Amino acid sequence: MLEISDIKTSYGKIAALKGVSLEIHDGGLTCLLGPNGAGKTTLIWTIAGILKAQAGSMKIDGEEILGLKPHQIVSKGIVTVPENRLVFPDMSVRDNLVAGGFSRRKEKGGVEGDLEDVLTRFPRLRERSEQLAGTLSGGEQQMLAVGRALMARPKILLMDEPSTGLAPIIVEEIFEIIGCLRDEGRTIFLVEQNAHMALKYADQFYLLEQGRVTFSGEPGAVDHDEVIQRAYLGARKAS
Repeated sequence: MLEISDIKTSYGKIAALKGVSLEIHDGGLTCLLGPNGAGKTTLIWTIAGILKAQAGSMKIDGEEILGLKPHQIVSKGIVTVPENRLVFPDMSVRDNLVAGGFSRRKEKGGVEGDLEDVLTRFPRLRERSEQLAGTLSGGEQQMLAVGRALMARPKILLMDEPSTGLAPIIVEEIFEIIGCLRDEGRTIFLVEQNAHMALKYADQFYLLEQGRVTFSGEPGAVDHDEVIQRAYLGARKAS
């Protein structure tokens, strides 16, 4: 569904992505692993149009979208669940969700119907629908961030470090939600530090090190501990 080819993104003179290429398949969960500073969030921001790539190509369903503005990227069906949730703290849960459907606001009845679907999916959000988002727990804010993204009816969900700052039991709950979305046939691109959980749910994965993809594969075909050592401890697999 999404094909990224030789993407190069820099912060001034500092090259963050040095020719990244990968594919995100329709209806699957693709995971991007790597240490802090590898360029994972930079890639998410580049896909979302927040950062401008200096070179490369990015196509969704064969259509070139590199260089489009963030709202245009959303209109193509690519929606981000950002790191640290970034909910609107002074707005209610309900208003946060409605804001997620802003690009579809002219659809007759569509936003309200999807709002009901999201509240059914996340009963705790229904219970807190009039509560200010900033008063929710971290796990509830993560559910809200996912629900807000679903309101846009995405073709691809970009999820940036959804387990950040959450207790282990909440991390398991969040990954169960991610697994359910994958099982429904949704397309997900997941950037995650928790490699054990990510590999448990992923259909394919890539390792990003110092701005380059250095390894890729299917989780069932590789040793997870070896992948994690390579990603975070610098171990290298003999070719």
